[in-house]
Amino acid sequence: MPKLETGGAERTTIDIAAALARSGYAAYVATREGRMLNELIDVGGRWIRFPADSKAPHTLVANAFRLRDIVRERKIALIHARSRAPAWSAFFAARMAKVPFVTTYHGIYNAKSGFKRFYNSVMARGDAVIANSEWTAAHIAAEYRFKPKHLAVIPRGVDFARFDPAGIPAERVEGLRRQWQAKPGETLVLLPGRLTRWKGQTILLDALARLKREGRLGAVHTVFAGDPQGRNTYEAELRLQIVSSGLDGAVHIAGHVNDMPAAYLAADIVVSASVDPEAFGRVAAEAGAMARPVIATNHGGAREVVLPGTSGLLVAPGDSAALADALATLLAAGPERREAMGKAARAHIAARYTVERMCADTLALYRELLGTRT
Repeated sequence: MPKLETGGAERTTIDIAAALARSGYAAYVATREGRMLNELIDVGGRWIRFPADSKAPHTLVANAFRLRDIVRERKIALIHARSRAPAWSAFFAARMAKVPFVTTYHGIYNAKSGFKRFYNSVMARGDAVIANSEWTAAHIAAEYRFKPKHLAVIPRGVDFARFDPAGIPAERVEGLRRQWQAKPGETLVLLPGRLTRWKGQTILLDALARLKREGRLGAVHTVFAGDPQGRNTYEAELRLQIVSSGLDGAVHIAGHVNDMPAAYLAADIVVSASVDPEAFGRVAAEAGAMARPVIATNHGGAREVVLPGTSGLLVAPGDSAALADALATLLAAGPERREAMGKAARAHIAARYTVERMCADTLALYRELLGTRT
């Protein structure tokens, strides 16, 4: 991994490291520091300080030889890469050290040139390639002329011990609502995700402004949970749009939120408004596990995670009018209908998207590649 900062790939890295440690294996993660590093150590993972975040060609070459030496010195049996730049180093290191090479295809990796498509292709060149949704598997098949040696669909998993509505004290939930300046009785709409245009924060603001103009908004407080990660100009644009849309005081930019289970529980409606397809749809899955109805854009992995009309609603990407109508529908549905949708969401996620299933399937794939060596 480039860095153990925050995100779906990082979360899955830690989940798999924990599963390996519980099974008696040594799980090493070669990466830069990040805010999730202590969590890796806490679950039994082992950290190797490594310049995996560099895309410089000379560093990628040097990293390949560094990884080869690490594999030999520590008798590592298998390498698993989750990001493109370090995957190229890992690919050559695995070949030199003669160990299996696994990749997880976490995103869509847009390619606007032949070179970029080749650069992205390393994520499909593993001895086994894990697609985190059926949609991702179809994308891989359509994107490349060659077929991966072994393509396995292993959806992302949600930790139901952590994302359990019954296990979250009320004071944690109320504390977040106060911190976010939500008034008692207000319906809280939550959009989790780093502040970047493709996550659709501006689309949600357009939808809220439309509802306000039409008199359909009511007592609604909206929260953006995520930090800009250096995109300060975009954050400033959002704040300006909030004021110019007459939503000042009704929308709160919360920054990074560590306690996401409580954040979901503090919300009445969760929105995933990504303009580009999400390969899996972690927000929809985690919110569903917390028994919250979700409005998501109708593309990518969200089509598998959200049951339209049952656990949530799907809307066309980038369509603020459609998003406004979906919000109005859930607002008008009332607490009892939203609670029923939330229960359906939790049941759906529990049936298909648990972290235990993801880890078991991943470790089974490792064992298949390693044969009798472990």
